[in-house]
Amino acid sequence: MSSSILTLTALRSLRQAPAISPESRPALQRELEAALQACDWFTIGVMAPDAASAMAALRSCERALGWNPLGDPEEALPEGPVFLKGNQRSGGLLIRREEGLGEGVLISGHRHDDADAGDTWGPLPLDFFAID
Repeated sequence: MSSSILTLTALRSLRQAPAISPESRPALQRELEAALQACDWFTIGVMAPDAASAMAALRSCERALGWNPLGDPEEALPEGPVFLKGNQRSGGLLIRREEGLGEGVLISGHRHDDADAGDTWGPLPLDFFAID
């Protein structure tokens, strides 16, 4: 699936991250950055074909958004498709083998003073935050 015009709201219904045209990326990035400004901390979920792709997506997101890097997983990285879950508040990072998922990055924003104020955005392509 490819789209030249996307919004964060349009992504909600997708199981698989769409291809996002170069023309649509800046507007979607600005929309995401504006949404993230209302949050105090974040969790990230990465659905990927392998652990290396999941870690690369995480690291590019951390760099692009100025997040402190999460540590490396303590467990051996699984083979095959994975789900990565990272928690910026606790610093925790878990990667588990997971079959049947789509592919993409999900970001959830949280507020310290209002647990109901958060939201989840995505799925975004694994390379969405990659800096050319």
